[in-house]
Amino acid sequence: MVVKHSLKLPKSVKPAVVNIYATKNGRSGGSGTTPFDDPLFRKFFGDEFFRKFDHQKERKERGLGSGVIVESNGLIITNNHVVGKADEIRVTLSDKREFKAKLIGTDPKTDVAVVKIEATGLATVSWADSDKLEVGEFVLAVGNPFGLTQTVTLGIVSALGRAAGIAEYEDFIQTDAAINPGNSGGALVNVRGELVGINTAIFSQSGGNMGIGFAVPSNMAQSIMGQLVQTGKVVRGWLGVSIQELTPELASQFGVGDTKGVLVSDVMDDSPAKKAGFERADVILEYDGKSMDSPTHLRNAVAQTPVGKKVTIKFIRDKKQRTVDLTIAEQPKSMSQNGEDDGGESATATGVLANLEVRDLNEELANRYGLKSNERGVVIVRVKPGSTAEELGVREGDIVLEVNRQAVTSVKVFERIAGKLPNDRAVLLLLKRQGRTIYLTLRP
Repeated sequence: MVVKHSLKLPKSVKPAVVNIYATKNGRSGGSGTTPFDDPLFRKFFGDEFFRKFDHQKERKERGLGSGVIVESNGLIITNNHVVGKADEIRVTLSDKREFKAKLIGTDPKTDVAVVKIEATGLATVSWADSDKLEVGEFVLAVGNPFGLTQTVTLGIVSALGRAAGIAEYEDFIQTDAAINPGNSGGALVNVRGELVGINTAIFSQSGGNMGIGFAVPSNMAQSIMGQLVQTGKVVRGWLGVSIQELTPELASQFGVGDTKGVLVSDVMDDSPAKKAGFERADVILEYDGKSMDSPTHLRNAVAQTPVGKKVTIKFIRDKKQRTVDLTIAEQPKSMSQNGEDDGGESATATGVLANLEVRDLNEELANRYGLKSNERGVVIVRVKPGSTAEELGVREGDIVLEVNRQAVTSVKVFERIAGKLPNDRAVLLLLKRQGRTIYLTLRP
């Protein structure tokens, strides 16, 4: 590919990217006290980088990162893992002026944080609409890798909507623009110099760039920042469903033409979804006017919906498309569900389920697998090694709630259903694992 026109970074961008030095005054224990001690970030950045900034336990510990000035009065957005656990935060501007910064708020669930310095008339970066970003588009990463100030690297958007296992709510922009340690919290901008993302992490085994970097999209970052500035905390919307990816096998089981949409595996009691009549096995196609193509996409969309907003949801149930309006509630701090009680008889499955051994849940099995003794369903006590069931992720301790959409309340019911299954047909299981329900298709 030949690039006919050179890409020049607008002059306003570099002065708006700052160095951030976060200091922790010693350790009370041996781990997890500095902004960079998070094991997930060590996995992505590599231990080599962290060794350069780790000090002895009795000394002050310093972390290095970047930030982006988004308001001329000194409001700066960065990463939670850069400043979240710091006792002191200092910011150095491009003109070498240094300021002590105040932490406005952090959100570990998205790895976004906001700090403020007392200054006026500062250069800023304007926000872009990250929803309009496309794969293959040129982007530039601006930051301070390894303490080297005002570094700019060029790349493209490699992928959108990535989940990397770093934060709880992820919708990362993936780019091959070099994002090295120290770039965290820096700017990812388009060719017009508009902020499309906040650089967050790299995937690396050595601490250096390997062509895979991740950035929080600007729309998510701006939404989180607004809440942190206004209230100091983040309030998320709640629909009240457990969801999972709609695989081709599951789409076939539920009579859905393709894999577009998100499968509802459970509906929480007293939730907006429950009150609106949602049921297990519904497939959500659209949420608030936007197509939903993955659980991550839907989860983030719901979380960013203002509490009290009425939304329209399109979904499929029993091969028919339906529409419902409901009002989004505030996400509760904790949720739990209880089931019914079953006995203690034992049996081995037959037919396509022959690789599973199940038992009625009793107190002894509940203690063994960390389950509630009043759960309904039967518990899997053995999965044949090397079987398709094992390869597809069925585990000991999973509770079987349904087989082919039929409720399983005891081993006798499980045997009766299993005995009627054709040997050459796939079986749809509804399992409960660690309090969550998931659908799984087993093929002969």
